[in-house]
Amino acid sequence: MLEKEPLQFRVFFTLMIYSGFRRGEMLGLEWKDVDFENNIISIRRTSNYLKQIGTYTDTTKTKRSQRTLKFPEQIMELLKLYKEDQDMQALKYGDKWIDSDRLFVKWNGEPMYNGIPYSWFKRFCDRNDIPFHGIHSFRHTFASLLVNQGVDIVTVSGALGHSVVSTTSNIYCHMLDEARAKITDAITASLNFADKKIEPKGA
Repeated sequence: MLEKEPLQFRVFFTLMIYSGFRRGEMLGLEWKDVDFENNIISIRRTSNYLKQIGTYTDTTKTKRSQRTLKFPEQIMELLKLYKEDQDMQALKYGDKWIDSDRLFVKWNGEPMYNGIPYSWFKRFCDRNDIPFHGIHSFRHTFASLLVNQGVDIVTVSGALGHSVVSTTSNIYCHMLDEARAKITDAITASLNFADKKIEPKGA
């Protein structure tokens, strides 16, 4: 559904679903954080907003929030396309362009205001008759997918940038319980199938 949307927002929300990055982390991304050779992206800062001072750059929420994730080739190709598009925009605006090195920017290269992704996604959901649950829902979806695929909680916690593993387990405890139940059911079904195969004839 995002295929027909502006490239900037297509990249933003595709990257969110594949990363679980927080909104401030997304907006703080700079091109120097993207390693196209190794297909990895690093979180090193956040971009935040206060009415008194406007948009400003800050450190990550916790030390463990500074992390690196590896991405599939198709995501990196989308980012390359986006980089080319942004470079063309910089040439178009010439002296009016402000080189902030940020991935997500205003028309003139300045860091994007924090409320823009939220308001755009709200309008997108309204246009397509999709329930709107806010931007943070992408982070929960990312974590849920990892848990349901059987990824261990320590790895999930690291990917989310939580300061302690207990934070992750407390938030996603019900999903962990469901995932463990699925594992138990799968093992039981497998063992039952094996037992049936080795039953002697006439038993």
